[in-house]
Amino acid sequence: VQLQAFGGGLVQAGGSRRLSCAASRSIFSFNTMAWYRQVPGKVRELVASISDGGDTNYADFVKGRFSISRDSAANTVNLQMSSIEPEDTAAYLCNAVWPGKGWDRYNAWGQGTQVTVSS
Repeated sequence: VQLQAFGGGLVQAGGSRRLSCAASRSIFSFNTMAWYRQVPGKVRELVASISDGGDTNYADFVKGRFSISRDSAANTVNLQMSSIEPEDTAAYLCNAVWPGKGWDRYNAWGQGTQVTVSS
Protein backbone atom coordinates (compact mmCIF):
# COMPACT_ATOMS: atom_id res chain seq x y z
CA VAL A 1 0.00 0.00 0.00
CA GLN A 2 1.26 3.43 -0.88
CA LEU A 3 -0.05 6.68 0.49
CA GLN A 4 0.76 10.09 -0.89
CA ALA A 5 -0.02 13.23 1.06
CA PHE A 6 -0.17 16.60 -0.63
CA GLY A 7 -1.58 20.06 -0.20
CA GLY A 8 0.80 21.56 2.31
CA GLY A 9 2.40 24.95 1.99
CA LEU A 10 2.67 28.36 3.59
CA VAL A 11 -0.56 29.60 5.18
CA GLN A 12 -1.39 32.76 7.04
CA ALA A 13 -2.72 32.43 10.55
CA GLY A 14 -6.50 32.40 10.48
CA GLY A 15 -6.54 30.96 6.99
CA SER A 16 -7.59 27.61 5.57
CA ARG A 17 -5.88 24.76 3.79
CA ARG A 18 -6.94 21.37 2.53
CA LEU A 19 -4.64 18.39 2.70
CA SER A 20 -5.30 15.23 0.73
CA CYS A 21 -4.03 11.69 1.03
CA ALA A 22 -4.22 9.47 -2.02
CA ALA A 23 -4.05 5.70 -1.62
CA SER A 24 -2.89 3.02 -4.02
CA ARG A 25 -6.02 1.00 -3.30
CA SER A 26 -9.58 1.81 -2.30
CA ILE A 27 -9.73 3.96 0.80
CA PHE A 28 -12.75 1.90 1.85
CA SER A 29 -10.55 -1.19 2.19
CA PHE A 30 -8.92 0.29 5.29
CA ASN A 31 -10.22 -0.02 8.84
CA THR A 32 -9.06 3.48 9.61
CA MET A 33 -7.35 6.34 7.89
CA ALA A 34 -5.85 9.14 9.85
CA TRP A 35 -3.81 12.30 9.77
CA TYR A 36 -0.93 12.77 12.18
CA ARG A 37 1.46 15.63 12.54
CA GLN A 38 5.00 15.91 13.69
CA VAL A 39 7.28 18.72 14.71
CA PRO A 40 11.02 18.05 14.97
CA GLY A 41 11.92 17.02 18.49
CA LYS A 42 8.33 16.30 19.47
CA VAL A 43 6.22 13.18 19.54
CA ARG A 44 4.07 12.46 16.52
CA GLU A 45 0.47 13.22 17.41
CA LEU A 46 -2.86 12.15 16.05
CA VAL A 47 -4.84 14.95 14.45
CA ALA A 48 -7.94 13.21 13.12
CA SER A 49 -9.11 9.80 12.01
CA ILE A 50 -11.99 8.29 10.11
CA SER A 51 -13.13 4.69 10.31
CA ASP A 52 -14.41 2.47 7.54
CA GLY A 53 -17.87 3.16 8.91
CA GLY A 54 -17.35 6.88 8.64
CA ASP A 55 -16.90 7.61 12.34
CA THR A 56 -14.54 10.50 12.94
CA ASN A 57 -12.28 11.34 15.83
CA TYR A 58 -10.37 14.57 16.48
CA ALA A 59 -7.64 15.69 18.78
CA ASP A 60 -8.86 18.32 21.21
CA PHE A 61 -6.51 20.92 19.74
CA VAL A 62 -8.24 20.78 16.33
CA LYS A 63 -11.86 20.20 17.30
CA GLY A 64 -14.09 22.72 15.63
CA ARG A 65 -11.33 23.82 13.28
CA PHE A 66 -10.34 20.78 11.23
CA SER A 67 -12.53 18.27 9.44
CA ILE A 68 -11.60 14.87 8.02
CA SER A 69 -13.56 13.38 5.14
CA ARG A 70 -13.38 10.83 2.35
CA ASP A 71 -13.71 11.57 -1.34
CA SER A 72 -14.75 8.35 -3.01
CA ALA A 73 -14.43 9.74 -6.54
CA ALA A 74 -10.84 10.87 -6.00
CA ASN A 75 -10.04 7.99 -3.61
CA THR A 76 -8.58 10.41 -1.11
CA VAL A 77 -8.95 11.23 2.54
CA ASN A 78 -8.94 14.95 3.09
CA LEU A 79 -8.18 17.16 6.04
CA GLN A 80 -9.85 20.55 5.81
CA MET A 81 -8.00 22.93 8.05
CA SER A 82 -9.62 26.20 9.09
CA SER A 83 -8.78 28.94 11.56
CA ILE A 84 -5.20 27.80 11.29
CA GLU A 85 -2.88 28.79 14.12
CA PRO A 86 0.91 29.14 14.18
CA GLU A 87 0.98 26.10 16.48
CA ASP A 88 -0.39 24.03 13.60
CA THR A 89 2.96 24.31 11.83
CA ALA A 90 4.11 20.73 11.30
CA ALA A 91 4.66 17.94 8.82
CA TYR A 92 1.31 16.25 8.30
CA LEU A 93 1.36 12.54 7.56
CA CYS A 94 -1.42 10.21 6.56
CA ASN A 95 -1.79 6.71 7.90
CA ALA A 96 -3.90 3.73 6.96
CA VAL A 97 -4.68 0.58 8.93
CA TRP A 98 -6.10 -2.58 7.43
CA PRO A 99 -6.74 -6.11 8.60
CA GLY A 100 -4.48 -9.09 8.17
CA LYS A 101 -4.99 -12.67 9.26
CA GLY A 102 -6.87 -13.08 12.50
CA TRP A 103 -6.13 -10.20 14.81
CA ASP A 104 -3.23 -8.90 12.75
CA ARG A 105 -3.33 -5.33 11.58
CA TYR A 106 -1.10 -3.65 9.06
CA ASN A 107 -0.45 -0.01 8.64
CA ALA A 108 1.22 2.27 6.15
CA TRP A 109 2.46 5.83 6.28
CA GLY A 110 2.64 8.39 3.56
CA GLN A 111 5.41 10.95 3.35
CA GLY A 112 4.71 14.16 5.19
CA THR A 113 3.40 17.33 3.65
CA GLN A 114 4.66 20.44 5.41
CA VAL A 115 2.27 23.11 6.62
CA THR A 116 3.92 26.31 7.77
CA VAL A 117 1.77 28.98 9.36
CA SER A 118 2.87 32.59 9.32
CA SER A 119 1.59 34.91 12.01
